[in-house]
Amino acid sequence: MRDEKPGIWITGASSGIGRSTAIEFAKTGAKVFASARRVSELERLNNELEADNLSVEIYPCNVASHTNVDQTAKKILQNYKIDCLINNAGITSFKLAEDNSVNEINEIVTTNLLGSIYTIKAVLPHMISNNGGTIINILSVVTKKTFTKSSAYAASKTGLLAYTNSLREELRQYNIRVINIIPGATETAMWSKEVRSKYSDRMMNTENIARILVWAFLQKDNLVTEEILLKPISGDLQKPD
Repeated sequence: MRDEKPGIWITGASSGIGRSTAIEFAKTGAKVFASARRVSELERLNNELEADNLSVEIYPCNVASHTNVDQTAKKILQNYKIDCLINNAGITSFKLAEDNSVNEINEIVTTNLLGSIYTIKAVLPHMISNNGGTIINILSVVTKKTFTKSSAYAASKTGLLAYTNSLREELRQYNIRVINIIPGATETAMWSKEVRSKYSDRMMNTENIARILVWAFLQKDNLVTEEILLKPISGDLQKPD
C-alpha cells in the first residue's frame, strides 16, 4: 500500500536550496526523496535530521544521465507516489564565453536543461495517470536580466524556462501545476567562499527560499502561482571579479 503522505522528489538535494528544501518538506511530514551525486552529503543530511526525528529517503542520481534518471524514478515509484518534482540540480562556471570550453558548456547545458527535462519526462506518465501533480523548477535571475560571465548558464536556464512555459499549457488538462522559481543571488556553494564571505549580506539565504517552495506546493484548489521572482532587497549582484 502506498504511503498517503505527499511524495516530493528533489534533485540537487545535497546542498544549497535543494538541501534546505528537503529539510523544510521533511518538517511538514512529507515523504522526501532526496537525490544528488554526493551520497555522503545526503547521509550527513539524514544524520542532522535524526535529532528532530526526521529523515529523507536517499536516491543517488546524476541528472545528466537520462538512464540514471529513469532508473531512479522507477525505484521511487515502485513503493511511493511522486506528487511533486523539484528540479534544483544545477552547475555553472563564471567565465567569459570565449573562455568556456566546449566540455564545460556541454556539462552545464546537460545538467541544468536536459537533466531537468529528463526528470520531467520520467515523472510525467505517473502524474498524468494520477490526473495531478506539481513540477517546480529552480531557475535564475539570468532568465530576466543579462549578466556577463554567465552565457552557458543563462542559455541552460532560459531554455528550461521556455520549455516549461510551453509544457505548462500542455499539462493544464491533466491538473498538473508547473511553477518556475526565479531567484537572484543566493548564498550557496555555487559562489566561491571568498565571494560569499564578502557579499553574503547581499545574498538571500536558502532557508527562506525553501519556505516559499513549500508554500507554493501547498496552495489549494485551482490556484497556482506560476512564476515567482525572488531578489535580495538590495538588488541584483553581478559576479564580482
